[in-house]
Amino acid sequence: MGEETQAGDGKVTLKRKITLFNGVGIIIGTIIGSGIFISPTGVFRETKSVGVSLIIWLACGLLSTLGALCYAELGTSISRSGGDYAYIYTAFGPLPAFLRMWIALLIIRPTTQAIVALTFGQYVVKPFFPDCNPPEDAVKLLAAVCLCVLTAINCISVRWTMRIQDVFTSSKLLALIVIILSGIYYICAGHTENFQDSFEGQYSAGSIALAFYSGLFAFGGWNYLNFVTEELQDPYKNLPRAIWIAMPMVTVIYVMANLAYFAVVSKMEMITKPAVAAIFGDRLFGAWSWVIPVFVALSTFGGVNGVLFTSARLFATGAQEGHMPGFFTLFHIDKQTPIPSLIFTCFFSLLMLTNSNVFDLINYFSQTLWLSVGASVVGMLWLRKTKPDMQRPIRVHLAIPYLFLIAIACLVIIPAITNPMDTAIGLAILLSGIPVYYVCVKWKTKPNCYDAFSGCILRFFQKLCSCIYVDSPEKLSDS
Repeated sequence: MGEETQAGDGKVTLKRKITLFNGVGIIIGTIIGSGIFISPTGVFRETKSVGVSLIIWLACGLLSTLGALCYAELGTSISRSGGDYAYIYTAFGPLPAFLRMWIALLIIRPTTQAIVALTFGQYVVKPFFPDCNPPEDAVKLLAAVCLCVLTAINCISVRWTMRIQDVFTSSKLLALIVIILSGIYYICAGHTENFQDSFEGQYSAGSIALAFYSGLFAFGGWNYLNFVTEELQDPYKNLPRAIWIAMPMVTVIYVMANLAYFAVVSKMEMITKPAVAAIFGDRLFGAWSWVIPVFVALSTFGGVNGVLFTSARLFATGAQEGHMPGFFTLFHIDKQTPIPSLIFTCFFSLLMLTNSNVFDLINYFSQTLWLSVGASVVGMLWLRKTKPDMQRPIRVHLAIPYLFLIAIACLVIIPAITNPMDTAIGLAILLSGIPVYYVCVKWKTKPNCYDAFSGCILRFFQKLCSCIYVDSPEKLSDS
């Protein structure tokens, strides 16, 4: 029996199956993916200071919470799946929204999925190579297997996907609780030598900004529930509730986990070996040290699952607005899963695996990501001015978006000065979407051969994947 619902006008729409518990699971499960197990190295590598690193972790949590509160207003006033894309479209129109979709397709989502999958591969292989770094090809192969298996599960069932998210979220929380309690015990036993001269380091404004990139990457996912609001039960209540439950929990867990890492792992090991949780386990658990890499692998597996689930919905929303190829709007007749969108999301992520240096990937995509987040929050302020009568079940204090935007300006501008090449590449990819928009979207009188070719592609995917169109009950272009 199919799970789609029939609207009064004959349109097929999505059934709301994501509960509050599922929503908290999506936020926590997507945030606690790979970041907390690799980003401690990225943060400390830039600051060389234990004290400054811990402050940055706390600040990242506070900044992410400010952003999540802004997105709670956006997500309840624009209750349309698509996240940043939907908000930028409503505030600024189709071209800026298309550019957001363009960089999401080519940079943000594939890079995020590749980073988390690579971390999964690294921790799965690590127990077999305790005294050296694991082979790069083995890590990439396992990352590819992870992406393909989870894509298949996402294609088969939304319910299975949510069960994986809930179960793996629980396992990753258990892993971090074990790390935190073990670290506290280690500190109480008198091992405080790593905290001496905590604020000595080599850091500048540029390095602090790059340290924030690594820390904020670990918090990435605080806005992912906004990408599936059409499938969330009672989104006006459950979206902000999920944020208020998940964000403080994650911030406390991250700061305490880093405190535990710093107590056990030396400064030199923190800089040279990104798999800090594996070093932690070897030092404290002896013969049971294999437990930590297993839990980390489970954690990152769930993280990839959450990113895949929301990415496919983002591209489906773009296709419903005519900003992506039509086959992205296709959902399986019975399973109600966006199979073509999931397959293409997986494909672009596999391409990103050609670079296995996760810190390069983090720095590469962070500027474009925070630029789009900033544009969404500016859009929120713009909509308050231009559409004051819009329904806003949640209305945050003006100080919150302004503080958030000041922080984002620093995150975007400072690295642009200190590392202009990555900025230039990101801007070039962003601007390359402008001619694509005018040719593929704006140009309405295309030749018949173009329409015939795109129609053939669409019918091919409909037959191959047993899919039908799923319409949104509300178009962004109508709002």
